[in-house]
Amino acid sequence: MKTKEKHLSPQQAKELIGILRTRFEKNKHLHQGLQWANVQARLEAHDGKLWSLNEMERTGGEPDVVGHDKHTGEYIFYDCAPESPKGRRSLCYDRKALDARKENKPADSVQDMAAAMGVELLTEAQYRDLQSRGHFDQKTSSWLQTPADIRKLGGAIFGDFRYGTVFIYHNGADSYYAARSFRGVLKV
Repeated sequence: MKTKEKHLSPQQAKELIGILRTRFEKNKHLHQGLQWANVQARLEAHDGKLWSLNEMERTGGEPDVVGHDKHTGEYIFYDCAPESPKGRRSLCYDRKALDARKENKPADSVQDMAAAMGVELLTEAQYRDLQSRGHFDQKTSSWLQTPADIRKLGGAIFGDFRYGTVFIYHNGADSYYAARSFRGVLKV
């Protein structure tokens, strides 16, 4: 689902770019070989994406650059907070799961929130890529894009890092937990 592009004020954009730059310089291991000047130029040329990055930041995701697509010129941002973002917890997987709950419904679903933010959930491959850059979700877990055949059967997948290993698990899509959120990906 595409969202209408939203924009930050010039002051908000300047503040966010400052936060992203500081984080970029602090976490060079996440994006070896990339230069901040190129990232900033891309952000300024695609300022509509700043609103989505701000939503990632506002909800505790700590977005940072993890790659560059040489074919499209896009920079790839993941939520890189050490634990699953606090502002996105206690959500079931999607609208179908939310609507199916008769009691104790969570406030939203990860699919709906991600769409409203203008981001996508990390895939299993992207989650494993993130985990290869550090250790994330050592006390929490993150919902991941779920293959259609699993979702059709009522399930959804999530990942975490325990015992020195990345684990991918499953739950009913209608479940939700105080320590489970989702991590987003945005291409700029």
